[in-house]
Amino acid sequence: MKVLMIFLFISFGLININKAQYNGTLEGEYLRKPVPYRYVREADVMWSKTIWRIIDLREKINLPLYYPTTKMDNRLSLIDLLLYGIKSEELIVYTPDENDEFKTKMTWQQIEEKFGVSNDTFYVDDPETGESVQKVIKKEMETSEVKQIMIKELWFFDKQSSQFEVRIIGICPIRIYERSETSSENEGENEESDVVMKKLFWVNFPSARFLFANRYVFNPFNDSERRSFDDIFFKRRFSSYIYKESNVFDNRSIGEYKLGLDALLESKKIQDELFVFEHDLWEY
Repeated sequence: MKVLMIFLFISFGLININKAQYNGTLEGEYLRKPVPYRYVREADVMWSKTIWRIIDLREKINLPLYYPTTKMDNRLSLIDLLLYGIKSEELIVYTPDENDEFKTKMTWQQIEEKFGVSNDTFYVDDPETGESVQKVIKKEMETSEVKQIMIKELWFFDKQSSQFEVRIIGICPIRIYERSETSSENEGENEESDVVMKKLFWVNFPSARFLFANRYVFNPFNDSERRSFDDIFFKRRFSSYIYKESNVFDNRSIGEYKLGLDALLESKKIQDELFVFEHDLWEY
């Protein structure tokens, strides 16, 4: 009887501890921890290659990362979740420099400038005095313009465990919008095209995994089984193509030396080289 009482006491104690971990600011559920990466010693990495990929959010398999464009039913799109993390969770972001080295931090004001947020000034008639009064309205962020995501990842072979693995290093939203003649945000952009593609900021992916693990994306097949954002990236349930790989030419992108169909074939070629490298590690 004493053993039973002790067991029940410990059980209720554990339940209370779990309840103390509740945080209603996320999903209204218990906090989830992301699946930890397996520990890898630097000395055991005998081969590695840095790869940049583009995830087009307009592809069908990637739509759960793009929608909803406005918050609904505790759901957020990937870009809205990142902005929430930056503003509320103090997620650190870095400038999208040429080498994507995550060196210079960005402020919230700089992010707003990347989105083209500005103050619109106009005059309205005061109903009491009848005089024109100046009114300033701040333009809101158009997060639906983020239609692509760039990810930087590291492919490596661990000789200790004999595994060929990949780790996502960073994630960068890309804003795609039509050029405005009166807007000053387009200064320095390519004048030949009416469509502008602008990298907004870089986020260190491992630092954002806890935030991703506690937000869920829509499952079109089952409303009762939602996947988290971390599940999408950890299990690689997305479609993408290779944008560039680390190379001797200042890490130039594929688009700098291939165009159109040739660029897609080059992307496929790099992907096949990764597959062949892993395949050739083994003898049958």
